[in-house]
Amino acid sequence: MLSIKFPHFNFIGNRNKGFIFSGILLIASLISVIAHRGFNTSVDFSGGTVMQLKFENSVSEDLNQIRQIVGDLGFGTPEVKTIGASANNEIAITVKERDNGSVVGDQVVGAIRENYQNQFNIRRVEQVGPRIGRELFRNTAIGVLLSVTAILIYMGFRFHLPFGVAAVIALVHDVLITLGALSIINAEMSLATIAALLTILGYSLNDTIVVFDRVRENLGGSAMRKSFEDKMNESLNETLGRTVITSTSTLLALVTVLVVFFDNNQTIRDLTFAMTVGTLIGTYSSIFIASPVVVMWNKKHPIK
Repeated sequence: MLSIKFPHFNFIGNRNKGFIFSGILLIASLISVIAHRGFNTSVDFSGGTVMQLKFENSVSEDLNQIRQIVGDLGFGTPEVKTIGASANNEIAITVKERDNGSVVGDQVVGAIRENYQNQFNIRRVEQVGPRIGRELFRNTAIGVLLSVTAILIYMGFRFHLPFGVAAVIALVHDVLITLGALSIINAEMSLATIAALLTILGYSLNDTIVVFDRVRENLGGSAMRKSFEDKMNESLNETLGRTVITSTSTLLALVTVLVVFFDNNQTIRDLTFAMTVGTLIGTYSSIFIASPVVVMWNKKHPIK
């Protein structure tokens, strides 16, 4: 890491290249959403049937087989995951299909009994209606908007309004590109995915604050004879070592989890994929989106 302790990269001078790259990613995200006719929403938002089954023997190694059995019924890609400790032999099955009575549940139970030799008891069968899904979606959107508003207010008081605006623009940029990446692989949008997006907001904001805090320090002293753009570049280079170390260690953990659960647990896979993309984009946006926005603001309205 000593090789990047005192780098001299001209990040701000290459901001237009960063804007072009971000534009390409955003356009690709939009095309993917249009091609898929929206997002692949989970039962949390679109409604469906949830079943909880308890088996006599271990089932943790056979989740893919059960997922295939249920998927062959034509209810779309089901969500199959264990509940509690693996020794409990309990799983939850969620399908995006609902009907009057217990028609869907009966079909799923019948298919498992016929094709999977492991006795089980039915713990519960519930239906989630589209109205509940719409309420969850609305509450989620309100929560995200309130979070972004609170961030803007905090950054405005902590630093200066232009820094707050730049931070929020970077956060919106990160969320849109992450959503686009999820759309490209047709990942399921669930409450767990929303939790990943909120985690990304926090991670990206933390990285941006570190840079802006160094900018504030460099606004005084000997840096006064330098231009605002030079001060921003100097701040980005001084915090680059910290940024690389933090992002790399975070990505090592995320990629490990992603590889381990890639074929075993769809929920964890999608959540980890979202966080991996968000970590990369969040690190990138702190340098090539948030900081250049402050520099552009300063050109029109000098920041004192």
